[in-house]
Amino acid sequence: MNPSEVYRKKLISIPEAVGLVQSHQTIGVAIAASEPPGLLSELGNHKDRLEDVTVWVCLPLRAYEYATNPEMAGHFFVENWFYGAPDRKVHPQGRMSYIPNNLHRASTDKLLASGGRVNVFWGTATPPDSRGFLSLSLGLVIEKQLIEAADLVVLEINENLPYTLGDTQVHISEVDYVVENHVPLFELPPAPPSEAEQAIGGYIADLIEDGSTLQLGIGGIPNAITPFLMNRRDLGIHTEMFTDGMVDLYEAGVVTNRRKTLWKGKMVGAFALGSRKLYDFVDRNLGVEFQQGKVTNDPYVIGQNYRMISVNTALQVDLFGQVCSQSIGYRHFSGTGGQLDTHRGAQLSPGGRGIIALRSTARDGQISTIVPILSEGAEVTVPSQDVDTIVTEYGVAELRGRCVRDRMEALIRIAHPDFREWLREEAHRLGIVPRMVVPGAQLPEKESKSSSD
Repeated sequence: MNPSEVYRKKLISIPEAVGLVQSHQTIGVAIAASEPPGLLSELGNHKDRLEDVTVWVCLPLRAYEYATNPEMAGHFFVENWFYGAPDRKVHPQGRMSYIPNNLHRASTDKLLASGGRVNVFWGTATPPDSRGFLSLSLGLVIEKQLIEAADLVVLEINENLPYTLGDTQVHISEVDYVVENHVPLFELPPAPPSEAEQAIGGYIADLIEDGSTLQLGIGGIPNAITPFLMNRRDLGIHTEMFTDGMVDLYEAGVVTNRRKTLWKGKMVGAFALGSRKLYDFVDRNLGVEFQQGKVTNDPYVIGQNYRMISVNTALQVDLFGQVCSQSIGYRHFSGTGGQLDTHRGAQLSPGGRGIIALRSTARDGQISTIVPILSEGAEVTVPSQDVDTIVTEYGVAELRGRCVRDRMEALIRIAHPDFREWLREEAHRLGIVPRMVVPGAQLPEKESKSSSD
């Protein structure tokens, strides 16, 4: 049958597609800029006929009623791999829960815990080409694995999506239904870096040599690195997320991918999130290849790249070297995502380095982000045994292979000056790094009494 005829037979309305969902089922949803806004906006309208529907999401970008409206309690429950701003507000209502994961195994582990199947998959795709192949476009982290595991696959077709290359193609015959929703794409313009972030960007750029392969995370700090790299040569990209800064480096001739070990000559990533400039850049670009998250974020794949440099951001780092990037105390904030994957993978690479960057203070300088111990309830994103390099606006601390005493000294040097003495005193008080006792020296009275007890 002609692919165009197959497409027309599978085309239904958005309300009809949502009407196929039944109570007690699970819906797996494409992530970030690949989420289907039409289907997700309609889902809340079916509240009265649905009970106990579970929705798997990852970094949702819009506030949908099925998730945000308290009246949806008992009708929909959200399981989330990576929180965004709307999710932080919903979490205290008890209708959403975080799925701990490392990105390269996110869908694999979730499917294992769910009997290997999911009832429904909702995603987005481009219109099919003349042979019936659609492109999953901006997201390939979990999408293809969930499509293969789903009993019912519905794709929201949007002609504004770029047709991306790599492992993104799905044939119309593999899809049960399509709906059409030609809306503008979600755009995330680059965040202008602050003065502190610019200083951090400069320090990180000094660690990046010609021929390195880069993974850059999201936010002001990764964006701040780009201007400092304009004099580098033959950089490559192997990343989780494609960003606008990578386009700038490519257009400046800095990124050539010529010295890459894997996918030589190509930028490789799992999803894209940014401005229209980025989306236009990846459209039918033979130099850009999307691969599934289970591939791009496998530490043993990452480690095969030459001089792999991974740059991610954090909320807190303690004197043991433990990194928290996903919660503020007990309050869940975001997620692990691919941070531990890429941090570990970079250190497996010849000449590679895993970098964690953060501003030295938060709340307008009121609190230090380098702390004696992580806040109570804080989730560990990078364990102390995996940590490599920490960067703030005050410099670089190389922690890999160092003892806790030396880590303390390195971290104090890059902490904000207002908190350096406090960090040292707290380390002594807590016994993280006890004061050295010289034989024959008189112990302070308090310590002497404590030891005799």
